[in-house]
Amino acid sequence: MHFFRHKVDRVPVALIVLLFLLDVLVYFRVQSTLALVGWALLALLGKNFAAAWNHHHQHVPTFRQTALNRLLEIVYMFHTGISTNVWVLHHNLGHHLNYLDQEKDESGWKRKDGKTMGVYEYTATIALTGYPRAWRVGRKHPKFQQGLIGMGIVNLVLLAMLLAYNPLNALIVFVVPMILVYIGTCWCTYYHHADLDTDDPLHASHNVTNRLYNILTGNLGYHTAHHMKQALHWSKLPELHRQIEHKIPAHLITEEYPAIAPLYSKSSGSSGSDDSTSPALREA
Repeated sequence: MHFFRHKVDRVPVALIVLLFLLDVLVYFRVQSTLALVGWALLALLGKNFAAAWNHHHQHVPTFRQTALNRLLEIVYMFHTGISTNVWVLHHNLGHHLNYLDQEKDESGWKRKDGKTMGVYEYTATIALTGYPRAWRVGRKHPKFQQGLIGMGIVNLVLLAMLLAYNPLNALIVFVVPMILVYIGTCWCTYYHHADLDTDDPLHASHNVTNRLYNILTGNLGYHTAHHMKQALHWSKLPELHRQIEHKIPAHLITEEYPAIAPLYSKSSGSSGSDDSTSPALREA
């Protein structure tokens, strides 16, 4: 019997599940608060990248069997704070259909007055509205909304059991990292489209070609290609990017991962400003 739709998913899924199993082990075995915090901080980086793989899974389900997909989504929920079908509703059936229209975009980066949000304002807005907007989109897609409700209940029950058994360990190992990764995911999405007000899909996304970044995120840097064919498996995005790269403006393709730019750009003072760069990225 074949389980994976694409064999290339086996390694990232194995690593993500392993991280979850280590979380469970730490939760049950470790009593030192300092050690718990140390583990949570160490695991946080891996969980942040797990958000990208959760995104890919919601576009192209990892397994052929529905039950295995639901089990994997529990793992993703406890890593990222994003439950079953939240990505599907908010992102696939919302953002992907509306990202060229800032009045409708579920991940909109423009204020009502037409000005571009800063990254902090955007992050807070998307984090606070993510689940309500997914629910709103779900009204038009009851099948996916039912999955959101059903698996949401399962995840809440599991989380409640962990909190009841060992509240401190559950907070440190699961709850706080879930919140932080959820917020971090919102932060990162700002740099995909911010300040690109256009009706041309080839001009509407920032692309990151950095090899390490794309290994860790499953080629999420090839964002124009992803929006051109959202149902295309992540492993095939580089080839599609190569086919359309000549049509993408050069200033929308970079080697630098802009989501971490605010952490160093103001103090480094290294590179000069490029007038062709998006204002949202120059702001960073």
